[in-house]
Amino acid sequence: MADLYDCTDAGARAAGLDAASAALSRGELVLMPTDTVYGVAADAFTPAAVTRLLAAKNRGRTMPVPVLIGEASTLAGLVVRTPPVATALAQAFWPGGLTLVVEHAPSLAWDLGDAQGTVAVRLPDDDVARDLLRRTGPLAVSSANRSGRPAATTAEEAVAQLGERAAVALDGGPRTGTAASTIVDCTGPTPRVLRVGAVPVDALREVVQEITE
Repeated sequence: MADLYDCTDAGARAAGLDAASAALSRGELVLMPTDTVYGVAADAFTPAAVTRLLAAKNRGRTMPVPVLIGEASTLAGLVVRTPPVATALAQAFWPGGLTLVVEHAPSLAWDLGDAQGTVAVRLPDDDVARDLLRRTGPLAVSSANRSGRPAATTAEEAVAQLGERAAVALDGGPRTGTAASTIVDCTGPTPRVLRVGAVPVDALREVVQEITE
C-alpha cells in the first residue's frame, strides 16, 4: 500500500516530495494532487512505468497517457515546433485546466500509448504538483481511478482505488471540483476541442476564434 504524506504539513510535504521523486526514478507509481482531480503518475520517459500505470487503471494503449509539466517553458523541449495557437492558449490558460495536444519531438524516448506521434500536455495550477514536477521533469499522469469509476477528489479516494499499485501518495487536501481538463488538439490546421472540461469553449474562442468542436 502507498505511503501517505500530508502535504499540508511542511515537514511531511518535504519528506513526501523526496519519497515521491525517488519512487518515480525507480519506475514506481505515485498518487498526487492536481488542480482538477487526483492523479496517478509515472516517469514519462520510462516505458515500463507507463505500462504499469495503464495496467493499474485497467486502461489500454488506445488511450495514451497525458503529460504534466512544471513550467510552461518545458513545452518547447518536447516538440519540434510549438504551433502559434498552442502558444496563445498556453499563455492565456496555463497554469490551469487546459490540455494541449501537440506533435512531440521524434527523438523523445518515451512510449505513452498509441499516440501517433502526438502528446497531450498540461501545466497544472497546483503547488504540490508543480513542486514535484520541477524535481522530476515531465510526468505521465492520468486520473487516479480505475477505468469506469469516478475520478478521485481526495487522497483517500485515490489510495482506495490505486493505493496497492503505488509506492507514495501525496495528500494535498480535497479537490473542490470534479471537472477534468479541457483538451484542445493543436496538431491540425484548425484547433479542435476534443473534450470540454474546466475551461469553457467560449473562453477559448476569446483567445483563438477559429477553434472548432
